[in-house]
Amino acid sequence: MQQLSGQDAMFLHSEIDGLPQHIGGVSIYDQSTAPDGEVRFKQILSMLERRQHLSPIFRRKLAFVPGNLGRPYWVEDPDFDIEYHVRHIALPKPGDWRQLCILAARIHSQPLRRDKPMWEMYVIEGLNNVEGYPNGCFALLLKVHHCAMDGATGTQFMNIVHDMTPEISDPGDPPPWMVERPSRTRMLGRAYLDAWRKPGQALGFIKDSIPAFLRIREARKIGDVKFLEGKQSTRFQGKISRHRVVGARKFDFEAIRAIKNSCPGATINDAMLAIVSGGMRKYLEDKDELPDETLVTGCPVDVRSPEERAAGGNMVGFMNLGLRSDIEDPAERLAAIHEESKSAKAYAEALGPRFAVDLTDVLPGNVLSLAVRTASATGLAEASVMSNTIVTNVPGAPFQLYMCGAKLIDSISLGPLLPNVGLFQIVYSSVQDKKGTVTLSFTACRDMMPDPGFYAECLQQSFDELYAATVG
Repeated sequence: MQQLSGQDAMFLHSEIDGLPQHIGGVSIYDQSTAPDGEVRFKQILSMLERRQHLSPIFRRKLAFVPGNLGRPYWVEDPDFDIEYHVRHIALPKPGDWRQLCILAARIHSQPLRRDKPMWEMYVIEGLNNVEGYPNGCFALLLKVHHCAMDGATGTQFMNIVHDMTPEISDPGDPPPWMVERPSRTRMLGRAYLDAWRKPGQALGFIKDSIPAFLRIREARKIGDVKFLEGKQSTRFQGKISRHRVVGARKFDFEAIRAIKNSCPGATINDAMLAIVSGGMRKYLEDKDELPDETLVTGCPVDVRSPEERAAGGNMVGFMNLGLRSDIEDPAERLAAIHEESKSAKAYAEALGPRFAVDLTDVLPGNVLSLAVRTASATGLAEASVMSNTIVTNVPGAPFQLYMCGAKLIDSISLGPLLPNVGLFQIVYSSVQDKKGTVTLSFTACRDMMPDPGFYAECLQQSFDELYAATVG
């Protein structure tokens, strides 16, 4: 029995009506590399059954403390049935990219059940008319609640269910499965003890935070750091609907590297933020809605140590930075974003990488839940613009992956929307066919982005113009 961390519980309590807080992705496979040139649904189901002991995500579900007096616990589900979690469906005709994105958005918009292990997997056949894919490909769509997994642990999970060669590896015999049934008395007892500890933990957190705030104050005086808030509201701010759209654009890693090398000190992430900035600028210009001041993005940052990765869950810091969408020239915009990134990182380092993690650990879970629901019910969530979008960086496997012998040839990522932030974008780097690839995926509220295909074109045009301006 493992209690959720404060940050894990925050993602659970943030799930209000119309805002499911799960993450996921769509992976596409070429069956021709499989031993028989075909992968059957039963093979995938059998492979997952043999590997379910390798990750705690598979079989654990939530046990809630009576009265919501403490953070929930992860417990093994004695009634776990993998056939409930893994479903087999077909892509509607004509089986093209548009239909795949529509189906992915529809599945991603539905919340996960809280009385089951919080993940679902869909094996999707019928990808027969997707440009650039061999005929007969299949896709695998994964949904996992954010309280159980973040992008970094998601990569680890994907490595568990894949192999590095077409040959299917043997995971070995699983250890004995021990099912623990938590009692109400035990959970209430722990909640009582935790309530007594909270004031001391809060005082310790405040004491430890004072030096950080002093460092920030001094750094602000000399202009080294600044904390940005989104001053301009865009169409991506406001009430989020229940409906989603998704899309993606894929770029060659060496081309992105060449772009970042054109600006001394810039990073791959700076180059991708410049593409995002140009894409949002073009999209909003077309709607005659581009603000005069820069758009601001929130950037989650993984702060866990290597030893903490296997436990799952979240350990995420956060920084805001300007996308410099107020600059028209792509090369100048890249240089300005690099400076914004340096300032945001300096602020995060001065504050401490684990500040957000420690803050959520000292806040009682029922207080977090009440705050989120009150902000939603009263409209406070839409009253403040902290950022105009979220852009997160998720590293993929640096080697080719296979699912039951089928080669992974493409993937797009799916993210959650937040109150007042209706556009979530994910930078995912991976290796496919021995070539480095960077995929920029986006999830958006359908009411705010009714034309996801056009936004994908804006991202492509942004890349083309940035490459021409920096590399030639």
